[in-house]
Amino acid sequence: MTPPRAHPAHGPEARGLALGLLGVTIFALTLPMTRLAVGTPDAPLMSGLFIAMGRAALAGLLSGALLLALRAPLPQRADAWPLLLTALGVVFGFPLLTSMAMRHVSAVHASVIVGVLPLATAAVGALLHRQRPSPAFWACALLGTGLVVTFAVLRSGSAGLALHPADLLLLGAILCAAVGYGFGARLSQHMRAEFVICWALVISLPVTAPLAALSWPAVPMPTPAWAGFAYVSVFSMWLGFFAWYPGLALGGTVRVSQVQLVQPFLGMLFAVPLLGEGLDAVSVGFGLAVMATVLLGRRMPVRARARTG
Repeated sequence: MTPPRAHPAHGPEARGLALGLLGVTIFALTLPMTRLAVGTPDAPLMSGLFIAMGRAALAGLLSGALLLALRAPLPQRADAWPLLLTALGVVFGFPLLTSMAMRHVSAVHASVIVGVLPLATAAVGALLHRQRPSPAFWACALLGTGLVVTFAVLRSGSAGLALHPADLLLLGAILCAAVGYGFGARLSQHMRAEFVICWALVISLPVTAPLAALSWPAVPMPTPAWAGFAYVSVFSMWLGFFAWYPGLALGGTVRVSQVQLVQPFLGMLFAVPLLGEGLDAVSVGFGLAVMATVLLGRRMPVRARARTG
């Protein structure tokens, strides 16, 4: 009898999910570190504009140095438009809109809205990469999204559920991130993943650098604020994409996007030592349930769409 052969996509898909989880783990520290940088309403520190543009400018300078050191080839002409959309999504749109929104709503309230990002990323990925996820996959995605939103609602209280105009900013941020992730993943299929985010940051420098300089803090900032800014600049805006984009390219944007469902819970876990917040059994239970939906969704088929014409 001939032993069964392993599925040819199992290896790349498993590596893609592992890289995606690494990227999400890096991104999960973004909210606690941003909180350190912006301060509180009673003790404000850095402005949202400076954090958004400053982190992109610093990461852009690091990107330029890396591209020169590695003698990276210039992007092809056909990559110009996808690269621009990637930059608009993940360099400008998501960081700027979320930083503006967070000045008006709580982090828990924002998580109710941003909790649908994995679903939005999967939808954009399915369109860009001509994939057709099975109904069972969408059911797992919706279940995971529902768990994230339910957890945020339970933690928000009645005041946190009030509709706020800043929700429109958060919805715009979700769309920006989903588009940036989708086009960045497509570019990563034929371009080194670290080059994708590096070129997106470098072409953005003529805008991000002047805005960062204009919004530079007018008064001295404490060390924890600069530490938070340094993290979101080097890790959230730069190194995290070195794992995230190849993960999306290897494992498929539709499937790997669901790993983002664990990001709110990882962020909460990191906030315990950084911000002194508590962790209870309900939070752990929701986190385990969300991870179970990710593992279950991995087993559901995602097929390529048949080409017409």
